[in-house]
Amino acid sequence: MPLWDFVGSTLVTNNYVRLTSDHQSRQGGIWNTQPCHIKNWELHVQFKVHGSGKNLFGDGFAIWYTRDRNQLGPVFGNRDFYTGLAIYLDTYANQNGPHNHEHPYISAMVNNGTLHYDHDRDGTHTMVSGCEAKFRNKDYDTFIAIRYQDNELKVSLDVDGKNAWKECFSVHGVKLPLGYFFGATAATGELADNHDIISMKVYQLDTNAPAKYEPAAYSGLPSADNMEAPREHISDEKRGAGLSGWKLLAVIILAIIGLGVCAIVGFIIFNKNQDYSRKRFY
Repeated sequence: MPLWDFVGSTLVTNNYVRLTSDHQSRQGGIWNTQPCHIKNWELHVQFKVHGSGKNLFGDGFAIWYTRDRNQLGPVFGNRDFYTGLAIYLDTYANQNGPHNHEHPYISAMVNNGTLHYDHDRDGTHTMVSGCEAKFRNKDYDTFIAIRYQDNELKVSLDVDGKNAWKECFSVHGVKLPLGYFFGATAATGELADNHDIISMKVYQLDTNAPAKYEPAAYSGLPSADNMEAPREHISDEKRGAGLSGWKLLAVIILAIIGLGVCAIVGFIIFNKNQDYSRKRFY
């Protein structure tokens, strides 16, 4: 395929590019060889995430607009401390602490090269926004649209089989420079899935600002005015140290049942002893 590079476990077929197969410990990626010099753009990606797992599967894939490319790593198959934009389509919840969302979950992160993506927290302390999306194991086409226009990042989905876009989130105050590369990567660990890219299409957009007020192209490092507040992470050791509400209730109920059984048995033994004493007395 001209203008595209492939890394890792990526498999190219006539109908799709499989970043990872439904096997453990795989990483794969596809990267465009031409930098994007479009100031306002929209990227449409048709994808398919599917596998044999019913309750446990992972880890997910990511769509990138970054300065560097073709570097495998721990962040859904790409390097950590990257410079650019990532849209994560995360299918497995790693964080033990309380989430206010379920998985699969789609989120965005803007990185200037200094931020670490924390898998244990599912990146919740560095994401700019996100939404829930049930896009796995669908028997119809699934799409995501990433629009960057006038410093606004907007992500929309078509994953319900309705052939219509539904907004996932919209964030103002996002600044991305020209000349970065589009790509997509995926990874599996102890859990696995097929992560397929069927098509990636980029469209040039007009600015919403009047021509005389149109700002010059941004040339600094990627930045975002806002990020979501971090959520507490609870380690496995800390989580195992205590009992949840349901577990505590179950223990109390079992204790009450146990005491009741002991009382009944004791009462029966007491009565039998009393009968035996009476027989001996008479």
